[in-house]
Amino acid sequence: METPSNARFGDIASTTTARITRRIMPFLICLFIVAFVDRVNVGLAKLEMATALGFDSEVFGFGAGIFFFGYFLFEIPGSYLVEVWSARKWLARIIVSWGIVCVLTGFIQNANHFYIARFLLGVAEAGFFPGVIVYLSHWFRYQDRAKAVAMFMAAVPVANIIASPISGLILGVNWLGYAGWRWVFILEGIPAVILGIATLFYLTDRPKDADWLAPEQRDWISGELEKEKEARRNSKRQSLWRTVADPKVILLTLVYFFAVTSAYGFNFWLPTIVKSFGFSNFETSLISSLPYVAGLLMMLVIGWSSDRSRERRWHTALPLVAVCVGLLFGALATSNSVLAVGMFCIACAGLYSYLPAFWAIPGTFLTEAAAAVSIGFINSVGNLGGFFGPYIVGYLDKRTGSFYFGIIYLSFSALVAAILIMLVRHSTPIPAAGKNDSA
Repeated sequence: METPSNARFGDIASTTTARITRRIMPFLICLFIVAFVDRVNVGLAKLEMATALGFDSEVFGFGAGIFFFGYFLFEIPGSYLVEVWSARKWLARIIVSWGIVCVLTGFIQNANHFYIARFLLGVAEAGFFPGVIVYLSHWFRYQDRAKAVAMFMAAVPVANIIASPISGLILGVNWLGYAGWRWVFILEGIPAVILGIATLFYLTDRPKDADWLAPEQRDWISGELEKEKEARRNSKRQSLWRTVADPKVILLTLVYFFAVTSAYGFNFWLPTIVKSFGFSNFETSLISSLPYVAGLLMMLVIGWSSDRSRERRWHTALPLVAVCVGLLFGALATSNSVLAVGMFCIACAGLYSYLPAFWAIPGTFLTEAAAAVSIGFINSVGNLGGFFGPYIVGYLDKRTGSFYFGIIYLSFSALVAAILIMLVRHSTPIPAAGKNDSA
């Protein structure tokens, strides 16, 4: 039978975690939806933009991917500032900046403009994702973190589910003499500016500053997070900048590189592949949203399962194997649109469901600023795969006249990521602080 002390612990743990979740997660999810829409809406805009500006597959692939070089340059400083300065101020700067750049993308006139706009969008958005991952570690215990990351990252498939049909509708307009593809960027960039300003007033940096928590809730979550930090400090002293040389960090970076190669190669080219089956722009936008429904559902399931078992590697590897299988058979089934889309749904389920468990791994062996730097390093270097995926698919399509070889390349990248994650040496999960959370 549960003792009174355990009952009290369980009550404060559940009520505090629920209150934090209700307060910050919907807003963060909304921010990430807008971020991802502004990052990948170029895939649907391309259906009209490429023809209007005379872009071939290689030009589009290079422009779509160059975003990640700008992203790479400022990623680590951004995540570090969230740890040592102010999350809400830094995130607000990021969000307003990328909204402005997205709007300006609607006025490009040639390939060079396209490259510059995409590069600057990467610079503007750098630090947002790893910054939020670090920010979540300020609010959620280890045993709750994968669920929190899963909820946050659910924004990615949700963004595609929402944005695809909306962008498809916008493509059909012609207002004030501007084509629909231009309005895709303009109308989808404005919400970021508004939400960036709201971030300054809504987010709270740390629990000690949260007047929306009861005093005992603030004390409890602050104490729990401090115990985690002490446990990691006592197990191994960490050097801030030597952290990135840790073999586990290097392996995680490689895993993320190959996984992101698959993810963005798929994201940016899916509308074009679907359109090649003979659908209209709006039909393409609707069908392109279907794989992301599968991705959303499986992300939540895998995140819940990973936290329940406190197992991370297999919960990362098996979804990546699903990506490999889905893309491989999707490539083989391109003559059958229904079967191909079904296989792409399997691939997309894997592309998003590996993320919650993956991003919980650095917190098993790193703490505080070292964790922030490592997360920024993994995300910035790994995201360079976001250049190679779209570019190589476009390059191979231009050279062969088919997406087949490009999709096979993305499938192989996912398989490499699945193998590499199993080489990450197992880390003992941080034990729960409360007795009723013990195994």
